[in-house]
Amino acid sequence: MDNSPLQVLTIPTAPYPDQRPGTNGLRKKVYVFQSRRNYLHNFIQSIFSSIDLRDRQGSTVVVGGDGRFFNQTAIEVIGQMAAANGVGRLIIGHHGIMSTPAISCVIRKYKAIGGIILTASHNPGGPDGDFGIKFNTANGGNWRGGSMQGHMPSPANDGVTNKIFQISRTIEEFAICPGLKVDLTTLGKQMFDLENKFKPFTVEIVDSVESYANLLRNIFDFSALKELLSGQNHIKIRLDAMHGVMGPYVRRIICEELGCPANSAINCVPLEDFGGQYPDPNLTYAADLMDSMRDGQYDFGAAFDGDGDRNMILGKHGFFVTPPDSVAVIADNIFCIPYFQHTGVRGFARSMPTSAALDRVATATKIELYETPTGWKFFGNLMDAGRLSLCGEESFGTGGDHIREKDGLWAVLAWLSILAYRRQGVEDILKDHWMKYGRNYFTRYDYENVDIDAACEMMEDLEILIADKSFARQRFAVEDKIYQVEKADNFEYTDPVDSTITRNQGLRIIFSDGSRIIYRLSGTGSEGATVRVYIDSYEKEHIFEETQVMLAPLATIALKISQLHHRTGRSGPSVIT
Repeated sequence: MDNSPLQVLTIPTAPYPDQRPGTNGLRKKVYVFQSRRNYLHNFIQSIFSSIDLRDRQGSTVVVGGDGRFFNQTAIEVIGQMAAANGVGRLIIGHHGIMSTPAISCVIRKYKAIGGIILTASHNPGGPDGDFGIKFNTANGGNWRGGSMQGHMPSPANDGVTNKIFQISRTIEEFAICPGLKVDLTTLGKQMFDLENKFKPFTVEIVDSVESYANLLRNIFDFSALKELLSGQNHIKIRLDAMHGVMGPYVRRIICEELGCPANSAINCVPLEDFGGQYPDPNLTYAADLMDSMRDGQYDFGAAFDGDGDRNMILGKHGFFVTPPDSVAVIADNIFCIPYFQHTGVRGFARSMPTSAALDRVATATKIELYETPTGWKFFGNLMDAGRLSLCGEESFGTGGDHIREKDGLWAVLAWLSILAYRRQGVEDILKDHWMKYGRNYFTRYDYENVDIDAACEMMEDLEILIADKSFARQRFAVEDKIYQVEKADNFEYTDPVDSTITRNQGLRIIFSDGSRIIYRLSGTGSEGATVRVYIDSYEKEHIFEETQVMLAPLATIALKISQLHHRTGRSGPSVIT
């Protein structure tokens, strides 16, 4: 066996112009990474080169992914390049698998310089699917990314994203240690001697669940949850991991530790192609879970996305809790969670497209509310400044300040904590909430893989239309409802912490009764554009009606103003949430 030090090579390369990371990192079709020479290597080198050499030398970096196709290939390359770029230690999840919330936890626990997350979240996997690479900084959270809003990617506010992108555009070489082979199957440390390096390079394969589980034990009352889930009068639950990363977490924490029967958790084996399904916890893609809830044998249901940061909450008979309602209910019952009894509540926040249900709780409890652009990084900045405790996005993301990512299992345990404390079902808790605060009816229409030019032209024309002063006085009538425009703009956000301004975050039409129509272009897919239309309307009296019926007049207005179907060639949305 050859024990000589491993060779470090510098390989010439040529740049690619399309490695600008979006809000959730760099996402492309798998074949892009496979077929374009050094495409992966270029981006990984750009990440390492964005970190000052003095900070990089001997540092710790965390690596993990959602188990999708190409995950292990990418980890091998990251290991070889981390060693060659002076990183001292890599902490990798067992088998290369670690949820996004767990990676955020581990970055913070081990004071790592950052983490590389291999995921395309809720996008499809497999050889024909998507692959993504995201770099989280030392706080455990997102760097401020670009957005397709305003039809041009906006510049990075704090420079990290832009630095990576600029390096990727001019890269001429990368450093790699091709002889380095990491065994992802064996827990423990592996040491590698490298040429011209005084200290060996260390790889530590860690239990993917344990650090994160320990964090949750210090947030929630596990004894109360165990009584709820496996005590004398226990409830029946059904959790769907959608063949993503959450399977091992659900089995260990919910089933083994909190005592739920093993058959409470389904689709718990992570698969490279997620079983051929979209690992997206919504009413369209988690239809199997919804169907299994309908007959009433389960009191509570939840689904998670591919990398474990998103969640969907269901009650008995498949009663659906919208994400904006979910974060509002958690806010109103926040002291059911021991963590907040100890820390207090510093602030609430929601992304701008998310309904204003949380605002009403904030007003009633006299807790500061922040309305931010879409992207968890904006919440992270508020958390780091000690201004924020609980936040949520309409895109099925909910979380607290324990980490700097949205956290699907945290949200589920938060809901179960409320059920344990209040001894009510999900539907009763929500109906009580509406009776107390009124109800924000909310829906989102997604038009996926729309021609990018058509989508951008539509958004540009729409912005010109709503920017005209005469638009602010217009009235729209549908059936017996009349809506008068009070305000229309392209949302911009001034960060209260560092005063940075983020522009072009979505076109808003706000009516005199507080109802809102919002249009956004999203770039989290790997091809085409996704046009999203959000509709939010507040009702104090008619709180138990069907959402789509209540919002139909506003939906008609939204499509009429934008001419969306005509401009995109679509007859209807791909997904309605």
